[in-house]
Amino acid sequence: MNAQAVHVDHDDHDHGPPNSGMRWITTTNHKDIGTLYLLFSLLMFFVGGLMALIIRAELFKPGLQLVNPDFFNQMTTMHALVMIFLAVMPAFVGLANWMIPIMIGAPDMALPRMNNWSFWILPFASVILISTLFVNGGAPAGGWTMYPPLVLQTGASFPMLIFAVHLLGISSIMGSINIIATIMNMRAPGMTYMKMPLFVWTWFITAYLLIATMPVLAGAVTMLLTDKYFGTSFFSAAGGGDPVMFQHIFWFFGHPEVYILILPAFGIVSQIIPTFARKPLFGYSSMVYATASIAFLSFIVWAHHMFTVGLAVEAELFFMFATMLIAVPTGVKVFNWVATMWKGSMTFETPMLFAIGFVVMFTIGGFSGVMLAMTPVDFQYHDTYFVVAHFHYVLVPGAVFAIMAAVYYWLPKWTGHMYNDKLGRIHFWISAVFVNILFFPQHFLGLAGMPRRIPDYSVQFADFNMISSIGAFGFGFSQLLFAYIVISTIRKGKQATDIVWEGAKGLEWTLSSPPPYHSFSVQPVIK
Repeated sequence: MNAQAVHVDHDDHDHGPPNSGMRWITTTNHKDIGTLYLLFSLLMFFVGGLMALIIRAELFKPGLQLVNPDFFNQMTTMHALVMIFLAVMPAFVGLANWMIPIMIGAPDMALPRMNNWSFWILPFASVILISTLFVNGGAPAGGWTMYPPLVLQTGASFPMLIFAVHLLGISSIMGSINIIATIMNMRAPGMTYMKMPLFVWTWFITAYLLIATMPVLAGAVTMLLTDKYFGTSFFSAAGGGDPVMFQHIFWFFGHPEVYILILPAFGIVSQIIPTFARKPLFGYSSMVYATASIAFLSFIVWAHHMFTVGLAVEAELFFMFATMLIAVPTGVKVFNWVATMWKGSMTFETPMLFAIGFVVMFTIGGFSGVMLAMTPVDFQYHDTYFVVAHFHYVLVPGAVFAIMAAVYYWLPKWTGHMYNDKLGRIHFWISAVFVNILFFPQHFLGLAGMPRRIPDYSVQFADFNMISSIGAFGFGFSQLLFAYIVISTIRKGKQATDIVWEGAKGLEWTLSSPPPYHSFSVQPVIK
């Protein structure tokens, strides 16, 4: 049996001339679809960021100066929905589309036509979701959690919200089925499960989370729809229903969703740190098991979002201890990343800076998460800016920094062009400074008792709010530099060498996982 390496032609499924619009609409090539996901998520990142800047501009000083309270609450709702479902999740799916077939030696995704469909649902869903702002009565103002009875007071835009959520769920489920089918059925010979790169593993587990949880969200929002228009009383106390039941159903989706937004980031960082530390990833198998443990535990901690609704004491104790248990596998990951860097020959190119920034700032978010896990303490923190600070530390210097690290890391391999590393480092340092100016003061605001989702506040909160808003505008505008770097690299970057990150010589492969039997760009054929 000799293994002969052959180059895989990934363009068999393309239609139309190379740069025609029809090619991009009808493509079934995993790289094209990955690119579409990434460009779409970049656009939505700026749309959602603009909404965040409206929120922070209003909170720059006490009093109502820019927007009315209704519109403020619409912005908080839309900012969250756009960032979660239209920016962060599509970015991770785009990275999965690009990298998973390459990493496992597959010629394409298992279901290429469905891959195309799962992307093209997104732009339509995004138009429906964002156009709720222009419908009579405005967008929903019940927060991204869509709690009844508040969200049921939404006007004509309510069915649009529900339809958009359904479409986004369908897109996510189809993408996840595709990822699982690809990983299970299309690995190259010799690529066993425990030889897969960590990024593939984290997405494999994330895909199962998505398939398990998105139908739960679909059920919850459908019950909201029937409560509003069809006379049911699932969540109406007047008809014998229970509004708190919605919270249970929603958070049974919502808490695994938090891990859907961070597990692929763990995989990205597990690829990048070994490369620039020039050492194998410490504890590969423990990282796989830790990821699986986090995914399992994410299903049994949902009610830590609900400590103040009047749960039984026994339930509060269970959810408190289960939540604190998640800190164990998460801690395993952080210690393994640090151990990988320990005594390594580290260099600090842009992807490594973002990866280290991720580890440091995600850990801050983890510490505040352990604080929120403690029931008696959570009674004080609940629905304050402390919670806002906690989850933004996990999702911005966490998930968003990991996505940026991945783009800088793989962009030379995607485009054949090298970006300006000096500009990349400047982008990192500006982002890292301003993201802390933005979110760290919010811990103090929350501890002092400032409630979230409120457009006006008492004067004792003025100073920290002003600092936070300055950080928001600094961080927001610094992302224009990121867009410039990416676009200029694609259009006119210097030609990348054969050993970008020394990955072509096998360093990237052998360090992020046990080495497969093939290189980055070829697939073996067993004869």
